[in-house]
Amino acid sequence: MRHAETVTFGGSALDRAGELRADPAALAAAAVDPAARTMLFWRGKPLVHNDQSVRLMRVGMDHPALVDAIDPPIFLGREDGAPRFAHELSAWTPEELDESQLGGFMDPSEQRHPACGPDEVFVELRRVMTFLDARDAELAATAKAMFSWHIAHGFCAKCGAASEIASGGWQRTCPACGTHHFPRTDPVVIMLITRGNSVLMGRSPAWPEGMFSLLAGFVEPGETLEAAVRREVFEEAGVRVGAVSYLASQPWPFPASLMFGCRGEATSDEITIDPVEIEAAMWVTREEMMTIFAGEHDTILPARKGAVAHFLLENWLADTLD
Repeated sequence: MRHAETVTFGGSALDRAGELRADPAALAAAAVDPAARTMLFWRGKPLVHNDQSVRLMRVGMDHPALVDAIDPPIFLGREDGAPRFAHELSAWTPEELDESQLGGFMDPSEQRHPACGPDEVFVELRRVMTFLDARDAELAATAKAMFSWHIAHGFCAKCGAASEIASGGWQRTCPACGTHHFPRTDPVVIMLITRGNSVLMGRSPAWPEGMFSLLAGFVEPGETLEAAVRREVFEEAGVRVGAVSYLASQPWPFPASLMFGCRGEATSDEITIDPVEIEAAMWVTREEMMTIFAGEHDTILPARKGAVAHFLLENWLADTLD
């Protein structure tokens, strides 16, 4: 395994058992397998055991909380040969729910279902992603992305009729026109753009004060990753980029992106930002970035741990990009 694959959500060689998805009898047998377990989610937040360490919960297929699961589960695959599913508890509303905290950048709230133990809570995945091991992270990211897709694609894009979940959750079928719909992942390039001893950093106006990161943007139809890197950097910061190379990828289920970490060599250094896209951009030297990572910079915070931007910057500093 390349070092680049150790990024958060980078994968754990989960057996996704794709051959079972189109076999209703096999899926039904998997669901009643005594070794089968499911992961519980509420509004995209996974249920974790949160005491001395954070672990993704795997509960029995007869767990009492499943009375609040309306839709069929997502079949995630096999873990050590045992079936794994995920259920969204969409029929449950916690008592005294503060809606203002939900869906935030780093939602601090926790919800506990009455059928769960005192240390078993639903938490924002971004808050705990760096505490999960590789397998828990892959399972949680897969389920969260799939639930987000189902929420956004409940109706047929061809005729507008309500579609139905099929193939273990990996397909939606329209009963009216017969169209099949499959999960979509949005490709995004995120760029480590260097010039000499410096790296290009920018910030979105919606981010917390002091937060800067690498520039990023969606890949457009008919565009290569290399072309997307050059276009996005020029559009956002006015900087021209020459040679581009691929470094690492990261599934990013917020809601459904695949981040392609790339390295680019700038051929110009003058910055002209597009204020619609970003609020600010700057060149940061390697020495200054070390101060930022140490948490000792006066105005700039370190990139968030767990995000591919942090991974790329950390390895750029350590000269361990591969």
